Amino acid sequence: LWQTDGLELGEFRINADRAQLLFTAAPQLSPTLFTSRIKGRLQHALGKSGTPVKFSRKVSFRSLGDNTRTTVENYLDKQVRKEGFVDPRFIKRMQEFTIESKQVDIAQPTATHSGRYWYNIHLVIVVGGRVQITNHGVLEKIRDTSLRIANKKGCFVKALSVMPDHLHIALRGDIERSPETIALAFMNNLAFVLGRNRIWEDAYYVGTFSEYTLARVRQLSQDSGAPATQGRRGRSA
Repeated sequence: LWQTDGLELGEFRINADRAQLLFTAAPQLSPTLFTSRIKGRLQHALGKSGTPVKFSRKVSFRSLGDNTRTTVENYLDKQVRKEGFVDPRFIKRMQEFTIESKQVDIAQPTATHSGRYWYNIHLVIVVGGRVQITNHGVLEKIRDTSLRIANKKGCFVKALSVMPDHLHIALRGDIERSPETIALAFMNNLAFVLGRNRIWEDAYYVGTFSEYTLARVRQLSQDSGAPATQGRRGRSA
């Protein structure tokens, strides 16, 4: 039944006071839907088996991936430097479009009445045909509009880097929105403000990350565990 929801069970550990389960999830699933399906189906199955268990309303959800938060933030910070642009004036101009918010701490969870959610996303969208956008006004519009989209969709941008042919965003997602929904919100709204043009490639990358990696959780599966979603590639509508 979990597989029909787009969930693939990996490792799990059952203790007297808690269940810790590691899943790979489809990008169409939001954290809140994820946790409700995990807990709801497990509770229902236990009831049908004659061993009912009533779980607490509180859950702990943590998105994981191959990279840590520090790795993602450092990667966005060095985007301009690693491109090897020749003109120092262009380099200085491009640095205006890489920002990091000191006010946003994505190491902290989103806390609700139902629990705590660590839900961090690295989103990458690419200009169609890898066409290079060098117009200062257009790059500025992409940067500023991206921040407005995040605010409108209940997301918090930690770091953002607008490059001539692609865009990187590291953010804390709205737990009611799936990775795919967030990716499409940026793609569609940016396309609208840039003249309602089909500016982006149809594909996008969205990967989840945290303070530690998925591999680290698997290493420590005998001692600890946490729910997780892995990064997935998706396609835009």
